[in-house]
Amino acid sequence: MSIIKKSILIYFVFTLFSFTPSKGEDLKEIGKFKDWQTMVYIEANGKICFAQSSPVLQSPKSNKREAKLFVTFRPNEKISDEISASPGYEFNKNNSVIAQSGKNKIKFDIMQQGFAWIADNKIERKMIKIMKKGSRIMITGYNQKGSQTIDHYSLLGFTKAYKTAKTACS
Repeated sequence: MSIIKKSILIYFVFTLFSFTPSKGEDLKEIGKFKDWQTMVYIEANGKICFAQSSPVLQSPKSNKREAKLFVTFRPNEKISDEISASPGYEFNKNNSVIAQSGKNKIKFDIMQQGFAWIADNKIERKMIKIMKKGSRIMITGYNQKGSQTIDHYSLLGFTKAYKTAKTACS
């Protein structure tokens, strides 16, 4: 699937969840684990399973946004461990989007339609290992005006949410 189609699909799924959580038959929460939850979305092409979280702290504080961090599995497309972040705005493509936990920094390669992705699955798996061991991860991005935002995500419950999503799409 092309990155544009993938972007549109993911944008649709997460927009659907944000605005109509009662759409019970297509999108279901299958687990809540501290600061993370696991969701399953059923579409004509099969299941999409993902672990997601919202920031526990955002900077600047005056700019409330609907930010989310995801790890997604789409078995029909042979996609697993796909990490994406949405800050609640369109990224400025002139600046990097960086995830940092402790001394570990990982750069997101693709920024499109309000999401950022990591292009290399090996780097995604490295980030997942970091997230399993860490207590917090920060996603730094820049909006269209060039202003920096930092979203702090708790990693409490991440490992269970991740494993539940992976199992649900096995």
